[in-house]
Amino acid sequence: MTDLAQRMLKDAALSRPEQAALAIGQLAERAPQGARLGTKKELQEQCGVAKSTFNEALRILQSRGVITVRSGPGGGLFAAARTPIARLGDSILSRGAAEGNFADVVRVRDALDPLLIEYALDHSSAVDIARMRTALGAMRQSADDGDATAFVRAHGELHAAIARVSPNAILKSIYLSLLEVVESPTASDQPVGRKPLAEYLAELHQLDVDLVDALDTRDRTGAMRLIHKHNIPQPPKAAS
Repeated sequence: MTDLAQRMLKDAALSRPEQAALAIGQLAERAPQGARLGTKKELQEQCGVAKSTFNEALRILQSRGVITVRSGPGGGLFAAARTPIARLGDSILSRGAAEGNFADVVRVRDALDPLLIEYALDHSSAVDIARMRTALGAMRQSADDGDATAFVRAHGELHAAIARVSPNAILKSIYLSLLEVVESPTASDQPVGRKPLAEYLAELHQLDVDLVDALDTRDRTGAMRLIHKHNIPQPPKAAS
């Protein structure tokens, strides 16, 4: 077993992409700035994950500014400059999914949502709204298919798109790190309530449709009402 694969085993509470991202991120953090970590193929094999899983890990790392990827001869993954904000994001990801911490992560995420909605109301462009609607389409398809895992992923993509509108880099970095914990597949392992899954997914999708409509029309009162409603816990019923 490779060193990276051994590190991944220490973070079993995280999804496989998150485990790989954390392991490679730790490797990058110890390397000198600009140091070559290896090729994509080499690091994927060392992590022992599928290509799709590895690509998702790269997306996480690049969004945090942990690595840079270069193509061509001599290309591969390179350690980027590690800022305090990037290190904070890693800490949130590695600790947030730990036992007993999930509810705390959700509360902090929920507390930041209204501030991000304020930024989205002031700064969303037509392109931003289009990206949000693309995520809504993926949510609708996942709900129709009864695919809760895909729905969670699409829901995360929607709220990441809303967060990325914000010009506040610190808020955006912290929120996206929290979102990776809240919207990860491990979130479905949290305690569930009494509402049937299909009903819950349909209601959450409609709530997000209304929220994006409010952002599009700059309906501040409606958007703030909807985001507060969004954060009232209404977990789905577990399958019997």
